[in-house]
Amino acid sequence: MEWLTAPFEVAFVQRALWGGVLVSLVCALAGTWVVLRGMAFFGDAMSHGLLPGIALASLAGGSLVVGACVSAAVMTLGVHALRRSPRLSQDTGIGVLFVGMLALGVIIVSRSQSFAVDLTGFLFGDVLAVRPADLAYLGVALGVALAVSVLGYRPFVALAFDERKAATLGLRPRLAHAVLLGLLALAVVASFHVVGTLLVFGLLIAPPAAVLPWARGIPVIMAGAACLGALATFLGLLLSWHLHTAAGATIAATAVLQFLVSVLASGAVARWRGRTAHRLDAPGPHTEYGHPA
Repeated sequence: MEWLTAPFEVAFVQRALWGGVLVSLVCALAGTWVVLRGMAFFGDAMSHGLLPGIALASLAGGSLVVGACVSAAVMTLGVHALRRSPRLSQDTGIGVLFVGMLALGVIIVSRSQSFAVDLTGFLFGDVLAVRPADLAYLGVALGVALAVSVLGYRPFVALAFDERKAATLGLRPRLAHAVLLGLLALAVVASFHVVGTLLVFGLLIAPPAAVLPWARGIPVIMAGAACLGALATFLGLLLSWHLHTAAGATIAATAVLQFLVSVLASGAVARWRGRTAHRLDAPGPHTEYGHPA
């Protein structure tokens, strides 16, 4: 069993494992609401919308996390403001902001003659470079995400299933939507420096979507997504070590593979149940008096 344990005897792989597990927990909390609310497109736009702030922070020698937070705040406020327009669909507003922020980020990067901004690290991350300070930061992000999910649970549930009913119950759906956008922004900002913005959705979307066909309660979906995300991190690091592939991409690909297996399995179970129910409902051989022959 040395092939199973040898990679995790190395210190930087151990930190990568803990970092990936923490990211999985944060993404499970935010990703469950994203899947239920149908906000995957906004999450994609959010990840790319971080580029201007990160580029400016890198060129100025500042904190990339602070730059990402600023861009995330701009995206969140912009989407929330455009959502109030009665003639503009939410997808249209998100799309416009997505293109605008991405274009601005590329313009900022292009103005640097040395191209000092490491776009590869931004897009794909480096989970094997996780430091103890990053683990502390992810722990704080997890605590905030857990507090927001617990305190906003009732409004989030009402918002996910019936926004009009939420307004009727006095749960302030607009405020709940804004907080939900902030929770998603927190997950993306906390995760981008570990698995990168292009791969963060491997842990944000795939685990909750994989659990959804099998679970009924929202807390169960969150717990299952956290377990699948942690498992994807472990398997991804293990495969990356032995196959010499990019760690972050392997983790994300493993999470997506889990989702595909779940979809195929749930479809097979549904077809089997359908055939079983059809056989049970089919009439058997009877005599003219209604009794079995």
